[in-house]
Amino acid sequence: MANFNTISCEKLARLIGTPKAPVIIDVRTPEDFAENPFLLPASLRRDYSDVADWAGSFRGRWVVVVCQKGRKLSEGVAAFLRLAGAEAENLEDGFEGWRDLGLPLLPAEKLPPRNTNGATLWVTRTRPKIDRIACPWLIRRFVDPAAAFLFVAAPEVEAVAERFGATPFDVDGVFWSHRGELCSFDVMVEEFGLLLPALGQMARIVRGADTDRLDLEPQAAGLLAISLGLSRMYASDLEQLDQGMLIYDALYRWARDAMDEKHDWVVRGGKG
Repeated sequence: MANFNTISCEKLARLIGTPKAPVIIDVRTPEDFAENPFLLPASLRRDYSDVADWAGSFRGRWVVVVCQKGRKLSEGVAAFLRLAGAEAENLEDGFEGWRDLGLPLLPAEKLPPRNTNGATLWVTRTRPKIDRIACPWLIRRFVDPAAAFLFVAAPEVEAVAERFGATPFDVDGVFWSHRGELCSFDVMVEEFGLLLPALGQMARIVRGADTDRLDLEPQAAGLLAISLGLSRMYASDLEQLDQGMLIYDALYRWARDAMDEKHDWVVRGGKG
């Protein structure tokens, strides 16, 4: 059981990927990070030495602080954050504890650069249906909760990416896109090292719906129908994305926790 003002790796792992996940801040020293250049999913890097300057930006938020072993750095930074008005805990056993449990870690080299606001910026084609909603969901829940998305005319995606420093996805000829039979969501799950059973299940459903292979999983046809309906409900791509987040939140929790649950209506008392 975690000590006071700490959270266990197992509990944090259950929260990541859900809308109720805390902000996760990695404050390992540059030397420790260089030795293990990986990050917990959905985490961001901050320098512990100037915590007094940035702690106030997390006032009123729930924060989990990660250092190498869950000792002095995370304890100190969490205390500064509480002083600034955050609800802050340190990760029990730190980065090493998370790694030793075999929990997912993002390779830092695969993460796009952050803009001046500290967020990653992505760009794709307008009028999203499946992959272009599923991928932003994955990014916001497991890579960068503050990620921003630009939806532009298909021929302009790569030019916009170059001019505005955005990362293009789900268009031909870019890194984050379809590869063979895999869709963009598959590629992101694999490249980011997010090899969780629930995300693997979701990837097959998304692939089936996005590539007209509805035989891959029974749920693929349902996701296609919901996605097409959602695209006709909203003229704004950003509104559609906001609403679509809930669809994928529910699909993730089903894949993680409820796949074995059945629902049936049993008629009792004879005919009629």
